[in-house]
Amino acid sequence: MMSEPCDGLLRELCDFGNKAHVRPAVRATLAAFMETLLFIEDDDGIRLALSMALEDEGYVVRQAPNGEDGLGEFRRTPPDLVLLDLRLPDMSGFDVCRALRAESIVPIIMITAQTDTHDMVAGLEAGADDYVTKPFSPREIVARVRAILRRSQPTSALPVDAGNGSILRHDSSAMRVHCHGEPLDLTAHEYKLLLVLLGRPGRVFTRDQLLEHAWQDPGAVTDRTIDAHVKSIRAKLRCVRAGAEDLIQTRRGLGYLLAL
Repeated sequence: MMSEPCDGLLRELCDFGNKAHVRPAVRATLAAFMETLLFIEDDDGIRLALSMALEDEGYVVRQAPNGEDGLGEFRRTPPDLVLLDLRLPDMSGFDVCRALRAESIVPIIMITAQTDTHDMVAGLEAGADDYVTKPFSPREIVARVRAILRRSQPTSALPVDAGNGSILRHDSSAMRVHCHGEPLDLTAHEYKLLLVLLGRPGRVFTRDQLLEHAWQDPGAVTDRTIDAHVKSIRAKLRCVRAGAEDLIQTRRGLGYLLAL
């Protein structure tokens, strides 16, 4: 491990990941509900610095220094996304990617110093969802992670039994959500918010995560906006079925979840 990982070319990564605006106790509590990334990278300095930057943006990051450890870590607890270096000391990143793809549809972003087009194509053909070359900006990695995780949100029309005798169903072709067979009269942002919660029932989403999914420019709105929209969705659920508004529950200090 590098004794001073923020020296030289790694300084931008460390500066980006040193905001520390979340208290440790709150961060630990949120970790159980946050999206998890697995970063497989043999360069200790880059792995540590980028992990810090990603954690500062609200992700839990698990690390592995080689392919074998990375596959073992993945199989112990599958993450929501894998960041994978192409050149590893024990095996090719291509082989790791193929092994992951053989047993999972987890999104994979390949990271490498190689700029050869052949390697890029080979990485995508091995099953990677995206490809980033070094040197990279941590903001670029964060943006790509967010975009891929947003696209990977489940959007099936299968019904979700949300308890209290209520069934929620998403009709993706009509872009409507039904509660107990009745369509909900939702605004565009209410629809997007409910769709995020419906995609992963039982998972807590922070207000920042909901803003990121439902607004093209999340910086233009506030946490109060999320609270107001959730209140409106609850009222519309109640109009369809008594007690249905309790389907969206608040976890104080954390965010909202769709209760099972």
